[in-house]
Amino acid sequence: MDSLTQITLGAACGELVLGKKIGNRAMLWGAIGGTIPDLDVLANFMLTDIEALAFHRGISHSLLFAVTTPFLFAWLTQRFYKNGVYQKTWYKGIAFSIWTLLLLGILLLVNYIPIIITEQKSVIVGMISLPLFLLTVYKLWTNYLKTPLEPVTANYRDWVQLFFWSIFTHPLLDAFTAYGTQLFAPFSNYRVAFNSISVVDPIYTVPFIICLVIASYISRHKKNRRYMTYLGLALSSCYLLYTVFNKQRIDKIFAASLEEQNIEYQRFRTSPSIFNNILWQGVAEGKDVYYMGMYSLFDSSPRVQFYPLEKKHELIQDLESEQDIKTLKWFSDGYYAIMPLADGKFQLSDVRYGSVNEQATRPEDFVFRFIIDPKPDGIEVKEIRARDDVGGMFSTLITRIKGK
Repeated sequence: MDSLTQITLGAACGELVLGKKIGNRAMLWGAIGGTIPDLDVLANFMLTDIEALAFHRGISHSLLFAVTTPFLFAWLTQRFYKNGVYQKTWYKGIAFSIWTLLLLGILLLVNYIPIIITEQKSVIVGMISLPLFLLTVYKLWTNYLKTPLEPVTANYRDWVQLFFWSIFTHPLLDAFTAYGTQLFAPFSNYRVAFNSISVVDPIYTVPFIICLVIASYISRHKKNRRYMTYLGLALSSCYLLYTVFNKQRIDKIFAASLEEQNIEYQRFRTSPSIFNNILWQGVAEGKDVYYMGMYSLFDSSPRVQFYPLEKKHELIQDLESEQDIKTLKWFSDGYYAIMPLADGKFQLSDVRYGSVNEQATRPEDFVFRFIIDPKPDGIEVKEIRARDDVGGMFSTLITRIKGK
């Protein structure tokens, strides 16, 4: 899931393991542990678009990584505290500046999301997020920068447990999304994807964050602090469980609609659209055609209207020996369609995530799309990330969520 969600889950793990011993520093280290698997994106600077696509959520998201690396991170953290660097004024100043900048980035991101969705600023989001930002910075100033720090009493075993749970829960949560996670790397590149929750879902994240923020203001010696952390974990876990049951219901609706419309298919899959668990996208694979449809829990009837999309795999059959093509076929789990473009180029669209336009008639309708440019000495493949119609895309999404 998104980085903010993983930071929140990691912070909760850190709090439950070490919060009673070291207070808010447990949340901090848990948040760092929850971020470590996603640091694989740093390799993007040295990889091509397609190589980066294959590398992300690979070995750093594996069960092997989760059970082996905590011993190293625990040793490094214990050495850090034994050296006493964390008590130096210069170090605290640098740490305070970094965290202030990170919090400012989160503030800007939170306020930018409503602009993307509605093309307007949200006064309510600003009124809530700005005071919270200022209060957190003030707390860092008074309780961290200007206050002598207590000695850290955690031992090596404590740190191992903290990093294990904060790292281990990261790929497990990612596995519930549609993107897929290579839990068994390096022994297998199979991507585990339960497809029950969006990679960004505020209903999972926001209550969790609120509970952790409240817990951070409660003394580490009081039971209410742990109760509040458990409450945040329970709310998020119950919602995640709901998404699993909701998916079972959605799958039945899609299967019944396929049967009702006499559509012959080899397999089908469903996944929620971005930011919610209300609007679902589904794709069924026929012999030469994909059948794509959407269903909202607010639709007037439990029925999905499917629209055909030709596979056109034959357009690149002469390029299938190219490694980039093999990687894209693996990444999309075989759910891909080819569209011819100008100048002899092709677009490979990953149809697992549906499209912005329900009928998927334009190349730009797809979320994941790649341009294939055949060259005399091979091919060049680039992922298209930028969109000119972000506001319109979310407007269309919101309209469809309301049902029809």
